Amino acid sequence: MLAPPAPPEAATRVGAPATATRPEPQRLAETVQGRVAVVTGGATGLGRSTALEFAQRGVAVAINYVDLPDRDVAAQALLTETALRAHGVPVYCARCDVRHRDEVEKFVTAVRERLGGVHYLVNNAGVTHDGALWRLTPEAWQEVLDTNVTGAFNCIQAVAGPMRAQRYGKIVNVASHQAFRPGFGIANYAASKAGLVGLTKSAAVDLGPSNINVNAVAPGFVKTELLGKLPREVLERAEHESVLGRVAEPEDVARVITFLCSEAARHITGQVIVVDGGLTLAS
Repeated sequence: MLAPPAPPEAATRVGAPATATRPEPQRLAETVQGRVAVVTGGATGLGRSTALEFAQRGVAVAINYVDLPDRDVAAQALLTETALRAHGVPVYCARCDVRHRDEVEKFVTAVRERLGGVHYLVNNAGVTHDGALWRLTPEAWQEVLDTNVTGAFNCIQAVAGPMRAQRYGKIVNVASHQAFRPGFGIANYAASKAGLVGLTKSAAVDLGPSNINVNAVAPGFVKTELLGKLPREVLERAEHESVLGRVAEPEDVARVITFLCSEAARHITGQVIVVDGGLTLAS
């Protein structure tokens, strides 16, 4: 199993003088190359962009997907897998429903066997079932919470053992700006993302002593296939309310995720980085 690079002696020696020479910060490509990233829901959208960002930096990538009644996700997963392999990195792609602990355990075990370990986990898999609070069915509530919160918990728990054993790991959860500023009709989604923020902070406390960083990103609206299904006026309002006057490209968020998995962010944990173009600043 791959282990993280050992820290410089001067940085670890007790009582080292304040004037001790410190090494120059390593560039992202140097600090993540040769490692293994798991990106849940990595076949499409933000997950796909994140997986590609890792692959471009020489990271082996594992992605999972689930079948959906109205989308051919398996075909999209195959296209993403092909795009990842074009970067010359090892890739593993498989169906795995993060709501089911046994499937997650099987998936992580396969990743470790085929790719040689697990160093980064991006909990990107998520679903929405919008509707006014008084009309939400118990099923709509439960599926969103089970996927967005319990699914992330299952994945964190599955990688915690290997990461603790190697005393190294980076976990990034994909929350949402709507955890802090919910709109109408998304009580289940907003609650799930707020729960994911709490899980992020708690996991950071539990796993920090094992040198595992746990953070979250909270994107605003991102130009993915799902965004295209929203009414045009919703997108226009988001652009208008953003202080930058635009919504994010998937790469805008993916690059923050890979930054949080780099040694440049080694002293950041338990934090939520809002990547919304200033949307939450609007009153």
